[in-house]
Amino acid sequence: MGDPALSRRGFLAASAAAGLGMTALSACGGGSDGGSSGTTTIEWWNISTTQPAKDVWAGLARQFEQRNPKVKVKIVQLENDAYKSKMTALTASGKLPDIFHTWGGGVLKQQIDAGLVEDLTDRTEEWAKGLLPVAREPYLFDDKAYGVPFDIGMIGFWYNKALFQRAGIGAPPTTWTGFLDAVRKLKAAGITPLALAGKEKWPGMYYWAYLAMRTAGIDALQKANDAKDFTGEGFVQAGQHLQELVDLQPFQKGFLGAAYSTPTGQAATVGNGKAAMELMGQWAPVVQADAGKGLGADLGFFPFPEVQGGKGALTEVFGGGGGHALRAGAPQAAVDFLKFFASAATDTELVKKTGVLPVVPAAESALTDPNLTAVQGQLKAATGFQLYLDQAYAPAVGQEVNDSVAALIAGSRSPQQVTESITKVAKEEQ
Repeated sequence: MGDPALSRRGFLAASAAAGLGMTALSACGGGSDGGSSGTTTIEWWNISTTQPAKDVWAGLARQFEQRNPKVKVKIVQLENDAYKSKMTALTASGKLPDIFHTWGGGVLKQQIDAGLVEDLTDRTEEWAKGLLPVAREPYLFDDKAYGVPFDIGMIGFWYNKALFQRAGIGAPPTTWTGFLDAVRKLKAAGITPLALAGKEKWPGMYYWAYLAMRTAGIDALQKANDAKDFTGEGFVQAGQHLQELVDLQPFQKGFLGAAYSTPTGQAATVGNGKAAMELMGQWAPVVQADAGKGLGADLGFFPFPEVQGGKGALTEVFGGGGGHALRAGAPQAAVDFLKFFASAATDTELVKKTGVLPVVPAAESALTDPNLTAVQGQLKAATGFQLYLDQAYAPAVGQEVNDSVAALIAGSRSPQQVTESITKVAKEEQ
């Protein structure tokens, strides 16, 4: 991760680039009202901005308040990219919200190194040890827990079975060559093969990351980060394979300006039947239905294909989950809220109403959707797991992965230049 002392300076530089003022954000953190009422207010920042999750999470906050009448939960809900930008600025200011969404990995590590995150090991051990181990991993550092998961999942292809049938595709492809052939068949049938939120960059990163896993092998991603060198042949090949896809012009018209969850964005394009596939996480069906109509029984799922001759395997998956962390010195009420959120009753409600995969074993019986069951089956059979690169790596490196891959997809950067740009930023982080 480099010198921990650099972390706050890095966040300061990033927040300045984002144009975010500290004054508007300085009210974050600090839970107690300090008044005669004895009420404690805890501020909870999350990214659940789409339905039904938005209302479900607000309802859970109200449930917690009813059970704890001297606690008030102030909810701040922000879209993914806006959340990342504002959290960067808050980290630079040294004052995080009481409870905040985290994906774990390198971003959380930098916040920990800056002394801004509460060590939850002792305060949650009694009940957190019962959560799924794979879901807890992104929040563990030096055997200490700095976050509590509420979700776990993976990225894969969500596809329209009816459009596949119309194009004469009998079964989802299992190889990259087969995938490119499927794209050609869809185009020949007058069907847009893929929807992509090019404006937001992170959805495009999924393609390069998976191709790097399939060509260089999953272990190469961590080794490259440790060595600050992404110029290996496997990473160049990943870009070349992505270039093969881009050259087929598979994305919807105007994809470079498209967002993810807007009415004309990536999820809606698939949900409204205007594109055959999207590469997205386990939350995709919910967002497709919220932003568009949803596909119902026509929606299917398949894992990212193998690259023939590559070092990776079909059973190695890319993804992550969501978790909550606390600012250093957060009140006991914030810990109590995490315990409430990680209970079997709450997790069961989340599984039933929002489509998340369970992290509490007792909630697994609530999982009835066949596609989510398929995702869970892939996770259970996984022989390797890689956290999202823009979370696994230091923030500047993760952002460069997103930016460089977006440039490749837009046609302004070559596969070789992608690896060189990521390497340059990684070395600068030392």
